[in-house]
Amino acid sequence: MKPAAALKESVGEKWIPAIYRDKIRVLRTRAFNLGIIARQNDAEILYTLLGIELKVGRKRLSCPDLSTARYLRVFARIGLDEIAVPYDISKIAALADELESSWQHTLLLLEKENSTKDRAAVNKIRSALIKLMRQEIAETGAGSVMPEFKQTTKQQKYHQNKK
Repeated sequence: MKPAAALKESVGEKWIPAIYRDKIRVLRTRAFNLGIIARQNDAEILYTLLGIELKVGRKRLSCPDLSTARYLRVFARIGLDEIAVPYDISKIAALADELESSWQHTLLLLEKENSTKDRAAVNKIRSALIKLMRQEIAETGAGSVMPEFKQTTKQQKYHQNKK
């Protein structure tokens, strides 16, 4: 078994693509394009006079709040261009907490299981792990740009029942 696949197995339910598939994509979401290159990125949250921004490489993304910036930062680190963002902003903070703790847990397991290897070998495994995450999340997809709204009203129900 490859080291990245073995690490995926040891992470278990804290695997970021599993959280994305099972907890995020089941919600009403909208697709969001980060506009970044698909590779590992250093993502940084900046507090500016105009609000909160997420800096990924040379690109800056304006974020409405800190929890959205934290949520997007996890996916920017993985190098995903397009992701799903929950439409209900009250759910983003809890998901950001879970995704960030999963990210840290995965990195700690990587360091722990490969402590005897040299730095270059660990970096190679980390790259393979992030590539695996990127592929699995891309397979799940980002969904549509706008969530689907059911537009049934009381009047429509009344007229349908009258017929």
